[in-house]
Amino acid sequence: MQKRLEKIIEVLDRNKAEAIELFDLNERDYFVDYVIIASSLGERHTTALLDYLKKELKPEEQFVHVDESEQWVVADLGDVLIHIMTPEYRSKYDMEAFLAQLAEKQEF
Repeated sequence: MQKRLEKIIEVLDRNKAEAIELFDLNERDYFVDYVIIASSLGERHTTALLDYLKKELKPEEQFVHVDESEQWVVADLGDVLIHIMTPEYRSKYDMEAFLAQLAEKQEF
C-alpha cells in the first residue's frame, strides 16, 4: 500500500500539485483507508492533474468512480480517495479539518 500511495503523491508532486496531504484512515470508521488532498494551480490544472493520474496509474490502478469539475476532482480508487481542488475550493470546504479529526495527516 505504501508504494501505491507514494506513486500517487509522486505523480501529483511532479506535475505541480501543491499542499499535498495524506490522511491515514485505515484504523478509523470511514469508507476508504486513505484520503489524499492536493491543490491545483487553477481550474485547467485541476483536470490536467486528473489526466496525469489516469495516464500514469493505469492499468495498475482501477478508477472506480471519478467526479470531475474544473474546481474539484474526486477520484475513487476503492480504498484511496483523491481530492484535487483549486485553492479557493480547498479553503472554502476545509476538508482537512474534518479528516484531521479522524486521522493523523502527513504533509509532503
